[in-house]
Amino acid sequence: MPLHIDLSAHDISVPVVVRNAPPPRLYEDAVTREGAVITTSGAIAILSGVKTGRSPKDKHLVRSVDSEADVWWGPVNHPIDDHTFLLNRQRAVDYLNTRDQVYVCDGYAGWDPACRLKVRVICSRAYHALYMHTMLIRPTLDELDRFGTPDYVIYNAGQFPANPLTAQMTSRTSIDLSLERREQVILGTEYAGEMKKGVFTIMHWMLPGRGVLSMHCSANEGHASRDGGDVSLFFGLSGTGKTTLSADPARRLIGDDEHGWGDAGVFNIEGGCYAKCIGLSAAKEPEIYDAIRFGTVLENVVYDQSSRTVDFASSAITENTRAAYPIEYIANAKVPCVAGHPRNVIFLTCDATGVLPPVSRLSREQAMYHFLSGYTARVAGTEVGVVEPQATFSACFSAAFLVRHPAVYARLLAEKLARHGAQAWLVNTGWTGGAYGQGQRIDLAVTRRIIDGIHAGTLSEAPVARDPVFGLDAVTRVPGVDDVVLKPWLAWGNESAWTATARGLAAKFRENFATYAEQAGPDVLAAGPA
Repeated sequence: MPLHIDLSAHDISVPVVVRNAPPPRLYEDAVTREGAVITTSGAIAILSGVKTGRSPKDKHLVRSVDSEADVWWGPVNHPIDDHTFLLNRQRAVDYLNTRDQVYVCDGYAGWDPACRLKVRVICSRAYHALYMHTMLIRPTLDELDRFGTPDYVIYNAGQFPANPLTAQMTSRTSIDLSLERREQVILGTEYAGEMKKGVFTIMHWMLPGRGVLSMHCSANEGHASRDGGDVSLFFGLSGTGKTTLSADPARRLIGDDEHGWGDAGVFNIEGGCYAKCIGLSAAKEPEIYDAIRFGTVLENVVYDQSSRTVDFASSAITENTRAAYPIEYIANAKVPCVAGHPRNVIFLTCDATGVLPPVSRLSREQAMYHFLSGYTARVAGTEVGVVEPQATFSACFSAAFLVRHPAVYARLLAEKLARHGAQAWLVNTGWTGGAYGQGQRIDLAVTRRIIDGIHAGTLSEAPVARDPVFGLDAVTRVPGVDDVVLKPWLAWGNESAWTATARGLAAKFRENFATYAEQAGPDVLAAGPA
């Protein structure tokens, strides 16, 4: 039976408050009240409304004298004042008070007890409650009884719009976060991912203050690892292979998206996975495919109206179709989701220019440089409207969620690499033998052999050749991989053409890095392309 709770401390009073309802109850409400359907796999399929992805331009952070000096203001964190936040909070509360029933989901963020955050979600949709039941770490009944006052509260009134006449509003959508109040308010968007990323944002603020590196990455561990010495981190933006490469049947999955790295090692922040499922198949990604069953939320997928069979290939609603499922649905997941310190830190990039080596061994300064750069290329299929590759840079592979200056996270990474002896790598999963349209995409089997070589330790001692433009130590011997492929200036068959293209990409790196050069320091700046 669901546990009921008094919400008067949150200014909410409605006839029925359903707290931490089990999935069957939330399924029933989503079907009868929200138009959801149950698919042939047992997963529930539902629509998020007009918004089928995040709205970064409508994300606001309260500017306060207590925190403003430590916030990275600019294109990511748009300031609003506390009065505007309270107006939007009141608007959300008033909307929730018009409902005959609201849902409360209480759970935890952070598997490390020393870094655990108690999160409360108050929402009007059963779908949102089920989503956060999946994505948060689920408390036992005993923990729920002792939950007490939450550390962070999300007021999700996404069905109700923001008032565009309110000062500092950018549209009828507003996602507002107050660091001091530890509250998030959502108006004008029903996309569930805003809640997940709201929790990640507050962790990006909180953890570095404790000397813990918050990371947008996946993580796995070798089955034979006892002390966590065979842990790998995979950083990468959409389309680079972060989820695919970390879902390795030979290794245990710690998590697919959000982690912390503290004194005891690595820990997952979440209790679930939120995987893109466009083009999903049992052959390509069996672990994720098999996780889509009862208890999984399928967001904005297309399905056959009569058979309720999902068409994962269809992007008729959006390219950003998603599946949210508990991490224990992955057969080789490691629960509790904690491990020791990483041996390898892997930066994944999909280089559409085809000039970067398939794998490079990075110095500590190069690791900071490429971590701050967060380079990849958006290619067709990773974002709506993208038909030609576009170079993009996202600081720390996480710019959209950073609260502090990127240099803060880069310094923490460098410190932990040094203290724990981890090796950093740059792995190109993009093109070789020429740029997009001329060369070919590096085969997934080749990338897997590279990752296997990293895990086996053979690439740590392999010979390298210095990249003449980027200064990277390109590994030139990988078991099962053609040596020519590993040297892109040779794979092109026209070294002058490679040089000209490489210099063009290097100029984009330098232009982007100018933002961070002063805080990064001369040694890190020198680790970039000449």
